[in-house]
Order: sequence, then structure tokens, then C-alpha cells
Amino acid sequence: MTTLTQPDLQTGTPVPEFLPIAFFDGKFCPFPEAQLSIATHALHYGTSVLGGIRGIPSPHDSKQIMLFRLADHCRRLSQSAKYLNTDIDPIELEAALIEFVRRNQPQTSFYIRPLIYTSSLGIAPRLHDVGKDLLIYGLEMGDYLHQGGVRCRISSWLRQEDRSQPLRGKSSAGYIASALAKTEAVASGFDEAILMNSQGKVSEASAMNLFLVRNGQLITPSVDQDILEGITRASIITLAQDLEIPVIERPVDKSELFIADEVFLCGTAAQISPVLEIETYSLPEHRPLTQQLCELLKKIMVGSEQKYSKWLTSIHHGS
Repeated sequence: MTTLTQPDLQTGTPVPEFLPIAFFDGKFCPFPEAQLSIATHALHYGTSVLGGIRGIPSPHDSKQIMLFRLADHCRRLSQSAKYLNTDIDPIELEAALIEFVRRNQPQTSFYIRPLIYTSSLGIAPRLHDVGKDLLIYGLEMGDYLHQGGVRCRISSWLRQEDRSQPLRGKSSAGYIASALAKTEAVASGFDEAILMNSQGKVSEASAMNLFLVRNGQLITPSVDQDILEGITRASIITLAQDLEIPVIERPVDKSELFIADEVFLCGTAAQISPVLEIETYSLPEHRPLTQQLCELLKKIMVGSEQKYSKWLTSIHHGS
């Protein structure tokens, strides 16, 4: 497999190594040929929804590639598409993503980005009488965040409310708050941001869900706290319950973060990343539940835990 990389002309920093084949305009094509017009509707109005899927070549079989919770990701993306006033069959999404992987045959850990977007050209912020399309591309991806842990600040930006935009879908428009919060955090010397909601409760990180541990209980903001209903979040809740770790989903106060026994962030890209500090508060170095869940999730993703094999989609290729 050949990957594509070049320096960013504006920043000089290296761009990701993209997988060589993309899906665009209804067909597979070389990644450089997947080009959008500058007049594309979604580019101007944020009228697109996206997914993110982790994949890894099997350490047990060189001809096998595994995707984590593919059906769940496709179901959520299909549901997100409804907010664009369009329907797409999750089974068709699965088929397209499996064929995408077969054609690319990634040899290292990777990430797939499917995106459903308003593809018509023109100016008018609407969802009716405008075409929709699907594109898929991928890139090599190791650790999204430093696995040794991250330092967080409380963002001055608030998480949007579900009454202003549909937060149960992964809408590209919703990530403006994430981008503002992330850059604010990095510019002020931190690695990541934690956003509060309009009620003053903890919502999530810039693009990740949040968990904390207090007195042996695993606590996470509930779905009514303007969070994304994360698939990794749901996986961790299931794992914790299977391990007989008490799980509580409820509103979380900012002050709880500072006195927590453990805090970690999770998401498809980040997987599980422990939080070392929040603002000026240092968290305990001993993080037994975070470590236990992190190790189990990593084993599941490489196919070493038969109990959770249903979460993996195995794709065989002939090379």
C-alpha cells in the first residue's frame, strides 16, 4: 500500500498519510482525484454529517483487517443523515466501507472518514431541493492523543444545545465549538478542552466523551447533557458493567472533576486517554479503572477477547 503525504503549504506541518483510494461521486478513485467544487453547498453551510471508524490489521492474520463496531457506526451515520433530510441504508454504508478497506488494504492502524454532504452547487442555506452524496476517505492513525495522559482546561466556549442543533448526529457544523475550544486550550498551554453546557454542567471534551471515577463508581454525563451519544462511550459502559464496576449516567458538576479519583476521555480516534491535570488541579497518578478499561479495549480491538468478537468486522483480502 502506498500512502500520500505532503507538507501543508500554509503551516508547513505534515498532513496525514491518506490511504490511496477514496470513494467519491458514486465510484472508487485515486485519492487525489476526489475533488469538490469551491461552490459545494456543504462547504458554505456546514450541511454534512460524518462518521469515524477505527481499523487495524490483525496481529494474528496478515490477510485480515478488523473494523471496530462497524454496524453501530453505520447505523448512527444513517440516523445522522436524516437531519439532512435524506435517507441512506446502513447496510449499503457497511458494504461501501468494507469494499473501501479491501481496495486500500491498510497495513497499519487507520481511521476511516465517511461523510454525507449536500453536494449541489449554489447559495441558499436549506436542506430541501439540494442534492446529497457520500464520500469516504481514510488515513493512517496511531494515537490521537498522548497515551501517557493529557492536561485539560475548562473552555470558555459552551457546548451547543440540542434545541439549537441536533447533537445526537455528528454534524460538521457542530464542530466549530470543538475547534474553538481545542485551539483555545492549546494556545493557553493545555492539550485538550472540556466544554460545559448551557446549564453549567460538564458536557464533553472537544471531540470526545468524558468519564470520571469517584469512590469506585464510574460516572459520565448523561445523554440529556448535550453530549454526542458516543460509540466508544457506550462500549466502555458495557465493559464496566461486565466487570461489575458501578456505572452512573447523570449531570456532572465542574467541581467534581477537581476532586475525582480518575478522569479520562474517550472516542473513536482517542480511544481512552487519561487526564493528568485540569486547570491547576493535578489528579492522582494511580488510575486503576482507567488502566483496566484501556487494556481491555485494546485487546478487544485486536481480536484477543472472544467475548466481544461481535464488535469486530473482519475483512479478508487476497494480497
